[in-house]
Amino acid sequence: MAKAYLVVRSVVDEATRPAFDRWYSTEHLPDAVRDFGVKRGWRGWSRTDPSMHLAFYEFADVAAVQRAQASDATRALVAEFDRAFPKVTRTREIIEVADEIG
Repeated sequence: MAKAYLVVRSVVDEATRPAFDRWYSTEHLPDAVRDFGVKRGWRGWSRTDPSMHLAFYEFADVAAVQRAQASDATRALVAEFDRAFPKVTRTREIIEVADEIG
């Protein structure tokens, strides 16, 4: 089975960025890593588009991502995100690793 990633892309306006950055770092990322039961999670800001925030969560395989996405824990995380930052739009992508070197 191939490793898989959940990638969450958020668009954050400049005025919201400091509060969003603190919240995601201290609350949301640790909660998501714990609740998803993933090997690791990390996040960053695009250097091409400063409004784009990306979070990455590493799962054992696609089935594990799909189980996590259908869970009550994810519903709670999404609800908290929507409550904390209702104007921040986001998309989610499930990426299955096709090849890996190194």
